[in-house]
Amino acid sequence: MIKNSIPLFIVTLLLSISVSCNKQKITNTTEKVAVDVLQTEIPVYDFNQLEPLLYTESDKIYIVNFWAMWCAPCVKELPYLQEFATQNPEIELILVSLDFTKDIETKLKPFLKKNNITEKVVLLDDPDANAWIDKIDPNWSGAIPFTIIFNNKKRLFFERAFEDLKDLENEINKIRNH
Repeated sequence: MIKNSIPLFIVTLLLSISVSCNKQKITNTTEKVAVDVLQTEIPVYDFNQLEPLLYTESDKIYIVNFWAMWCAPCVKELPYLQEFATQNPEIELILVSLDFTKDIETKLKPFLKKNNITEKVVLLDDPDANAWIDKIDPNWSGAIPFTIIFNNKKRLFFERAFEDLKDLENEINKIRNH
């Protein structure tokens, strides 16, 4: 009996070590995949969820840009916004996409990757545009691109595309120097 027990014990021990090691590898892989998914997640907000992002009580400067992939002037200015945000990490850029939620995986994410857009993107999915446009700025016609640059002291609204990086910097300096 002892002869048979020893090999069984060794087989059991080896099997548990093997399973234990495999389980560890699976866990690490799962954690890595979860981190990658989180970094590429694009939240979908209605206006009530988005609205708190449009205000601050701090001196920090925020740029909130409303855009869509189908808007040529929006797409043209995205590199300027991205470059400015990269050069000025103390300023927060939020890109509010007005694209369709059904296009997030098939069109929006590939578009962002292709254009090296790494800043925070959220998708606004709220059908009552007439209500939320006026809440953002009563003077806004609803045309995009539309950008708000603000901190706790000053708010500027732009219903136009920025022509280049210098144009954007000039407008932001109006808040910085206030």
